[in-house]
Amino acid sequence: MENLTKDVDTNLAQKPKRKKHRPSVAIGLWIIKRVEKVIRHYSTVPTTPFLDPAQFSWTPLLQANYEVIRKELEQVLRNKERIPNFQDISKDQTNLTQDDRWKTFFLYGYGYKMDGNCAQCPETTKIAESIPGMFTAFFSILEPGKHIPIHRGPYNGLLRAHLPLIVPEPKEQCRIQVSNETHHWEAGQCMVFDDTYKHQVWNDTDGVRVVLFLDIRRPLAWPGSWFNQLILKLICWSPYIQDARKNHKAWERGLE
Repeated sequence: MENLTKDVDTNLAQKPKRKKHRPSVAIGLWIIKRVEKVIRHYSTVPTTPFLDPAQFSWTPLLQANYEVIRKELEQVLRNKERIPNFQDISKDQTNLTQDDRWKTFFLYGYGYKMDGNCAQCPETTKIAESIPGMFTAFFSILEPGKHIPIHRGPYNGLLRAHLPLIVPEPKEQCRIQVSNETHHWEAGQCMVFDDTYKHQVWNDTDGVRVVLFLDIRRPLAWPGSWFNQLILKLICWSPYIQDARKNHKAWERGLE
């Protein structure tokens, strides 16, 4: 969930329009911009665009269970047409996507568990729940030809991790750029990055790309860790997150 910021660029050639936020969201943004400086100061891991996955204790667990997670994903994809588009759950994502080529199957969203989806993927859920500081977990499904335009994430107290599950060929045409660095996904190999650097994604292949998409609390020294927990709670209570929860529940009721 990446649109709690005024800094989203939907087109490199255009200056983005300033978005008006509800008062509670505007207050949250004001706080976050100042706390991000504290987060950078107390971070115990690099504040670079990409981070070495080997420095995190949970990446070997994800990579060792790649086949288990992929097997559950394949069951989910049997009903891919019923999986919601990202903007159907999070309306603010319309700045990034307005078609049906970016679908999301949520297990956790900002600390809130999606019980129905988790029941379909018990092993993946168990693995995600074992990761210290796991905040969000979902299958991110990009259809052929999809481009997610340049944008930045909401808050640097979280790190973004991808476990690539399906990577179409040629892999060089399925890529992510974070700041000035471009990387390609490798099936079963974790990627960790700071999504508050401006980034964009392309799937210029004829196949579907799927990653297990995770947001995980950034490791911080005290008192940065205390500030981080406070800000993340405020984000969880924000109208932005609560609206997305309501939309997801409505989608679940539609399935029933």
